[in-house]
Amino acid sequence: MNWTEAQYSKYLKEKGIHNPEHKPKRRKFNNRITEIDGIKFDSKAEAKRYCELIILKDQGLITELDLQPKFTLQESIVYKGKKYGALKYIADFRYKETDTGLWVVEDVKGFRTDVYKIKMKLFLNIYGDKYDFREIGV
Repeated sequence: MNWTEAQYSKYLKEKGIHNPEHKPKRRKFNNRITEIDGIKFDSKAEAKRYCELIILKDQGLITELDLQPKFTLQESIVYKGKKYGALKYIADFRYKETDTGLWVVEDVKGFRTDVYKIKMKLFLNIYGDKYDFREIGV
């Protein structure tokens, strides 16, 4: 059977088979996944900030560096018999400044989505007295 490229691609798609020659779609905000130290970051900017934080950690200026810390903004609920999962916010970094003892939460942003803006406000309302929240790159 002699198929055209388009027919072959359509066949693979219908069968749910990955075509290794197929180019992946562009990411939503044109960011590129970047890997450093075996860790995959959602963007070059996030990977760059990680490198900066590692230098600060090595210099003893920060401690307890966490990647992708999760914060609960709303516990799960049951409404009319249907369960809705908890609302979570996942920041990019959390660390403690050595000189001040201040806990910092950072989010590296190239673009502030509406969902992010809402979650950031909820985060500040719940955790604002415990963490210094910083946006990097906006």
